[in-house]
Amino acid sequence: MKQRAADLRHRAERQLLKHPAKTKQVADHAHAQRTLQELQIHQIELELQNEELKLTKAEVDAGLEKFTDLYDFAPVGYFTLTTDGTIQQVNLTATSMVGVQRSRLVGKRFGLLLAPGLRPDFNDFLAQVFADDIKQSGDFELLRQDQPPLIVNIAAKRQINEKECHAVVVDITDRKKVENILRRNEALFSALLNQAPIGVYVVDDQLRMVQVNPKALPVFKNVRKLIGCDYAKVIHSLWSKQIADQILKRFQHTLKTGEPYQSPEFAAKRKDTGAKEIYEWQIQRVTLPSGDHRVVCFFNDITERKRIEGAQRRLEVITASNTKLKQEIIHRQAVEAALTKSEMLAQELLRQSRQLQKNLRQMSHQNLLALENQRKEISHELHDKISQVLIGINVRLAVFTRTAALNPRAIAPVRQLVEKAVKIVHDYARELRPAMLDQLGLIPAIRTYIDEIPKRKGRLIHFSASAGVEALDNDKRTVLYRVAQEALINVAKHARAHVVKVSLQKIRGSVRLEIADDGKAFEVDRLSSTQWSHRLGLTGMRERVEMVGGLFSVESSPGQGTTIRAEVPIGKSKKRK
Repeated sequence: MKQRAADLRHRAERQLLKHPAKTKQVADHAHAQRTLQELQIHQIELELQNEELKLTKAEVDAGLEKFTDLYDFAPVGYFTLTTDGTIQQVNLTATSMVGVQRSRLVGKRFGLLLAPGLRPDFNDFLAQVFADDIKQSGDFELLRQDQPPLIVNIAAKRQINEKECHAVVVDITDRKKVENILRRNEALFSALLNQAPIGVYVVDDQLRMVQVNPKALPVFKNVRKLIGCDYAKVIHSLWSKQIADQILKRFQHTLKTGEPYQSPEFAAKRKDTGAKEIYEWQIQRVTLPSGDHRVVCFFNDITERKRIEGAQRRLEVITASNTKLKQEIIHRQAVEAALTKSEMLAQELLRQSRQLQKNLRQMSHQNLLALENQRKEISHELHDKISQVLIGINVRLAVFTRTAALNPRAIAPVRQLVEKAVKIVHDYARELRPAMLDQLGLIPAIRTYIDEIPKRKGRLIHFSASAGVEALDNDKRTVLYRVAQEALINVAKHARAHVVKVSLQKIRGSVRLEIADDGKAFEVDRLSSTQWSHRLGLTGMRERVEMVGGLFSVESSPGQGTTIRAEVPIGKSKKRK
């Protein structure tokens, strides 16, 4: 404070020097001059102090506003009470708890907000609050207008003036409901525990025995003072150290993590009786209303049951063995008699099956040959007859136009339609069977078919062929052309490929056609599905190739695309069986 006063004085003196007072320069008035100067300095000090007080007041007002917001909108209710319980101050949260406006609460006795039966208890509680500086806490029922009452916890402490106290009110209604439910569940658990048809015992979080039901007591008959006893001591008195340590470790893990454990069938020799016993057991962690944990063990002594089951199984095995032996003798005699007949029947069925497969293959091949011949005939008819007729019509129209002195523009649309019809007939004929295949050979026919695809589909197709391919007879050239045609159609429809490579090479007395693309792959294993095989036209390809004694294969993998190969022999082929 002294330093602050000195600073203010220095500041006042500096300000006075900047703005000196107008005084008479008279020597005999020096004392009056000094007095006046001191008064001016004090005046400036007071002005500076006034400015600082204004700034401090602004900061205090801002802090008070923040404190008021925190006070009013706190998640708990705040009351300031006098020694007789009169409400002096209350925040907005508290007013919403009781459903009464703040102006109507101030000056009212807090006890009137409580259930009538609890008001004497609150008066005693308030007396304890004002008796010393120790914080007091209690649970009460708070009344509300037109709403069910709340169960609240009130924590209060006397203020320094010893005439008022601050009370914090917290709504614990939901917590109390949960606690009542947990208490009922605990009672129900105890009742079920005692009535359970299997052994049940409970250990606390310190691993002490706290509950044992009647079914479990015989197991612990040699343990004195069981309730409250250390579980580790109990379990080590019943089983060997190795087994007891394992069981204890399971209990500790479940107590710590809450993870339940179900033991496989447990069989061991008891340490206290020397008898071998067999058990089924499991443990679970439960939480009490207080928040403490317990571990509950459910077990069932199945020693006697297992002994009976073992004897029963042995008896059943002996009986079954005798019965089986008799049945085996009869069965073997019947099998020996039927075996010869079955073998003969199987051979006959196999022969018939092979014959049927052969017939079906021949029929399929005949159908393919007939279909190809029909396509060839229809293609020739379209190309040689209908196309020639349409061309003749077009020529006649041209002659008619000149001889009849008609306007060429009038007849031009008709001639264009005829020309379009000629093109359509040519296209259909080529689709059915390209004349180039018969006239020029396999390589020009495939090259011409490929050249038309990029124009329609915008894909890049590389084609390569070697000499000697045309040594194939007409049927085999037709087979390879159809395979290439069908494969390229599949690429256009399904593969989404950017680059397609078509090669036609002569190798080791055969001609191999290979179509490879970098497009979308598919699972080759699914080719065994009739739906997929027919969908891609693979059945027709395979049938055509095998019809002329060739080999057909498909490879497809993600990132690698799909490759189709068809290899047919040059010269006379042997039909595949």
